[in-house]
Amino acid sequence: MTSKTDFPDQIPLFPLTGALLLPRARMPLHLFEPRYLAMLDDALKTPCRLIGMVQPNKVPGRAGHGLQTIGCAGRITQFSETEDGRYMITLAGMSRFRVLEEVEGFTPYRRARVSWAGFDRDCGPGEDDPGFDRTAFLETLAQYFDAQDLQTDWDSLREADDELLINSLSMLLGFEPEDKQALLEAPSLSTRRETLMTLIEFSMRGGDSEGVLQ
Repeated sequence: MTSKTDFPDQIPLFPLTGALLLPRARMPLHLFEPRYLAMLDDALKTPCRLIGMVQPNKVPGRAGHGLQTIGCAGRITQFSETEDGRYMITLAGMSRFRVLEEVEGFTPYRRARVSWAGFDRDCGPGEDDPGFDRTAFLETLAQYFDAQDLQTDWDSLREADDELLINSLSMLLGFEPEDKQALLEAPSLSTRRETLMTLIEFSMRGGDSEGVLQ
């Protein structure tokens, strides 16, 4: 894995509402807008091949130039071109970052100066969740899936390690953008699991979040 000391202090940004990339997880993206094709071309020319995923921020008065202040950078690990000039790419989550300021320039896509400080754990080995009651969690998850009429491979969920299970569900279930941001900003895997369980239970009690597993 690339050392964080090699990460640049400026990265291209891909603002995307509801999208969540987490460290050590993978995200497929379909690029077709000219500005993002230019971003891909430029990113592939850099040593780290990083793209910063960040959610737009529509809350008035908050910093971030219309962006959430915390996002997650992904390294381009796969890409393929379709016959009509579109690209399918895969980002491997490397580290969260904090947006310091947006960089003005001549690129058609957005860029920002970022700080990697405070996210040292992101580049380390996978996290464990010592307090994780997997049996109770999966029982609640099964109720949630039944309520949302969702299907999944339960054998894979049972066999997945703690981090893969919690992070995959955090990324794939269709919670509200602000809920996705809370999952991203969780300081530890245990905190993310607790937040995820709260969101699932809230939804089953008639909350507004709707689950969509892709």
